[in-house]
Amino acid sequence: MSTQQAILADALRPAEAMSPSDPYRRAEQTFPRLNADQVARASAFGSVESLPQGTILFERGDRTVDFFLVQEGHIEIFEARADGGVEVFTVHAEFQFTGELDLFNEREILVGGRMGIDGRVARLNRAQFRRLLAAEPDIAEIIMRAFILRRVGLIEHTQGAAILVGSREIGVADSLRLQRFLKRNGYPVRVMDVDAEEEARALLAGEGLSREDVPVAFCGRGSVLRRPSNMEMAQALGILEMLPQDKVFDVAVVGAGPAGLAAAVYAASEGLETVVLGAEAPGGQAGTSSKIENYLGFPTGISGQALAGRAQVQAQKFGARIGVPRTVVRLECDSRPYRLHLDDGTHVDARAVVVATGAHYRRLDGVENFERFDGGNGVHYAATAIEAGLCAGEEAVVVGGGNSAGQAAVFLSRHASHVHILVRGPNLAASMSDYLVGRISASDRITLHTQSEVVRLGGERHMDQVTWRNRVTGKELTRPVTNLFLMLGAVPNTEWLAGCGVRVDEGGFVQVGAQAGGSAADPLWRGREPTLFETSRPGIFAVGDVRAGSVKRVAASVGEGSAVVSAVHQVLAEG
Repeated sequence: MSTQQAILADALRPAEAMSPSDPYRRAEQTFPRLNADQVARASAFGSVESLPQGTILFERGDRTVDFFLVQEGHIEIFEARADGGVEVFTVHAEFQFTGELDLFNEREILVGGRMGIDGRVARLNRAQFRRLLAAEPDIAEIIMRAFILRRVGLIEHTQGAAILVGSREIGVADSLRLQRFLKRNGYPVRVMDVDAEEEARALLAGEGLSREDVPVAFCGRGSVLRRPSNMEMAQALGILEMLPQDKVFDVAVVGAGPAGLAAAVYAASEGLETVVLGAEAPGGQAGTSSKIENYLGFPTGISGQALAGRAQVQAQKFGARIGVPRTVVRLECDSRPYRLHLDDGTHVDARAVVVATGAHYRRLDGVENFERFDGGNGVHYAATAIEAGLCAGEEAVVVGGGNSAGQAAVFLSRHASHVHILVRGPNLAASMSDYLVGRISASDRITLHTQSEVVRLGGERHMDQVTWRNRVTGKELTRPVTNLFLMLGAVPNTEWLAGCGVRVDEGGFVQVGAQAGGSAADPLWRGREPTLFETSRPGIFAVGDVRAGSVKRVAASVGEGSAVVSAVHQVLAEG
């Protein structure tokens, strides 16, 4: 084994000590054993095969693999090592089963599986597997829970992971972007620091690369990418699913935030052929929230990423296709089915379209040196664990007075030495939930600066100070801040609708229902009025934050996404 191969093998080896929350400690849920009756019922959906020791059932990089239930013998789950060998890290014994979340989609799987000894298994292909989940709810519950926990285990132990080599000084914005992309898409990643780890430097040297080339991604099977785009990472790791070009979906949902995922869950569960197109990762803007505490049914709160991850799995369980990262650049709506053109040159055809592209935070205008530090080099538009780690022991600034800003400030205050919140208004009461206002007021690690605005950022290669001014007194204050979080206002993501005749308001938000101006007298509408969420084009709907007049709350977006499906059915019934 070469030095580089040894480093790669060691870098991906799971830690021996497991934390109390590690899914691998919960073996009865993560690696459950079905009872004899459940095995018999599940096996009836597929075929039973006797296989000799060493039979490869699936390998990393395969797509659309089968589900295996062990009747006799055992199945070894392994990672391929750089030296050509394998490392077994899980064994499924009698009455246990293979698989994790990638069994619900057509991404490349992360690990391999083989017969450890001669044995007998029940094999279910994807169609048979879905019939099992639909027909046997008790078995489906066990499988769903196990699959979710197994993916968490792969992430925590960096099994089947990509290695990302970065630096604290070079390519920081790109490194953060790639970390966010992989984390939000639930892909295991091991991050190495070329400035602190000799192993990272050796990995680069083995590819003829240096510190100046970072971030560098080692994607397995010999694939090494220098400063890749999100799309390049998705292609190299098999995250990107190929969407059929000759198929007409019943409904295409554009946007994978709470509204879009809710629409996908209800549409797919009601038998509609559904595809979801998301630009980066499931969750949208809500997916970057560290904790949502006022969402119904989660009294202790839930992170936006966790909520989105569960919704994605739920939609896929019912058969929805999730196309991420896929950016829609143009919508053809002069004829039906509608055609959505994607940024990679492909397209998706659908009989109905749900616009759920949400909104993004505004940038700061007129701030000195803003462009130099925007895009992850000190200026951030999300406050996740990745960004929080950058603030450890340092001051941070959050700009904005909405719930997202309040959640970010509370979360960051656990890591930063102090958090400053800047708002242009006199208080937070008008735009932030009372529970967050109270939490901010009670914290001695958060200071609210009202009627204030950022005027200048300072630093050389990286931002190291922020100056803001009180709009009433004119007094300026400069603090040593390396991370600025912007959560201001909302700009709708509707550029791709230009030229399609979908009516928007003066702010660019999509108008629906009576606002949209459709009329039964117009031949386009075939004698009916637009439904509640229908735009000025029949069969094109808008829900969530992108809709004019929406309340910009996760629960409201989920409600709209769920409710719009009944109107979709009505349109599809028209033919």
